[in-house]
Amino acid sequence: MKQLTDGVYFTGVLNPNLRVFDVIMRTEYGTSYNSYVVRGTRKTALIEAAHRSFLTLFRDELAQVPEGRTPDYLILNHTEPDHSGCVAELLKLYPDIEIYATQAAGVYLKNITNLPDLRVHIIKDGETLDLGGKTLRFLPAPFLHWPDSMFTYLEEDKILFSCDFLGAHYCEPGVLDEHIVYPDAYESALKYYFDCIFGPFLPWVRKGLEKLAPLEIDMACTSHGPVLTRGGRLENALEKYALWSREEPAGPKKIPVFYCSAYGNTAKLAEAVRRGILRAFPEAKCEACNIIERDMAELAALLNGSDAFAIGCMTLNRDAVPPIYTLLAHADAVNIAKRPAALFGSYGWSGEGFANTAARLNSLKCRVFDEQFKVTLVPSEEDIRAAEAFGERFAGSL
Repeated sequence: MKQLTDGVYFTGVLNPNLRVFDVIMRTEYGTSYNSYVVRGTRKTALIEAAHRSFLTLFRDELAQVPEGRTPDYLILNHTEPDHSGCVAELLKLYPDIEIYATQAAGVYLKNITNLPDLRVHIIKDGETLDLGGKTLRFLPAPFLHWPDSMFTYLEEDKILFSCDFLGAHYCEPGVLDEHIVYPDAYESALKYYFDCIFGPFLPWVRKGLEKLAPLEIDMACTSHGPVLTRGGRLENALEKYALWSREEPAGPKKIPVFYCSAYGNTAKLAEAVRRGILRAFPEAKCEACNIIERDMAELAALLNGSDAFAIGCMTLNRDAVPPIYTLLAHADAVNIAKRPAALFGSYGWSGEGFANTAARLNSLKCRVFDEQFKVTLVPSEEDIRAAEAFGERFAGSL
């Protein structure tokens, strides 16, 4: 427990040893499950809960709040299980607590707690809750990063409880940003967190920043990572979010060509397809990328930032090779729908890799080019010229 200001306490738990979060995110600096107690003269609110694995530690943190009162309200800005996993147990400890959340959160909570009759106060945009000298205002912020997300603003103290917004999987014992010992590591964690969590939702990030713009914020109490303060790292985080979410001005088309090639045959076709694309769009940003030789995060950025893309696949054991699927597993499925995609490559015995890769692209709702360009084993000079023409036809279909 740490007092942040009069009547406001940090009651989260630290998890410095976590190295993978939600299966796919690296957490080389650990994380924290942040929650806060706001104590007014009449009522007390608990803002956010914690991962169910940390119930005992979380309960111990709550017990340390001076003159600890039983919480009257549980404010859930978001119901992903790292925020809400211990709610069912908390309800046993505090059976009279009243939950405040968005409508979407109310639906999710019933399934998370397995309590179909769970009572949830559904907030309205701008609604307030008076605790006695401490007024909480609720601001829905959908898709930051679930449909249920909201901000909570403590008016008297100018504190924003920002949910996942502005957070980072970064764990140091000091809690406040002024105590960060490794600032470069924190900045890296901030960017990685933004890319993974908010990268698919950039228009909603911009809307979230617009919603916060009228507020005077002295402190941002995040759900993960350090608490950010005015004059500390708060302004930097807000500026970075504005920079990272900005709308890019229209420019040359981005049409990367990805491929895997065991013996160099699909690699030759990739270069030919690239030349064909550049015939149609000479100014396009179009490079041929060998998937196994490039950093996957870099490739994912090229894929998700593309206007269209082509994939050169090969077949092994009647399927596409794993790096193809690894790349497509990094696709931003929220925004890649209707993205034009083309398939080409060399194969030996059978060539099932093409159909299976096309199936994956279709499941992502990409707009797969009707034509596939296939060559058996080593492409001839005529095949190379045909691959160039294929690339030009694909580009011409955009």
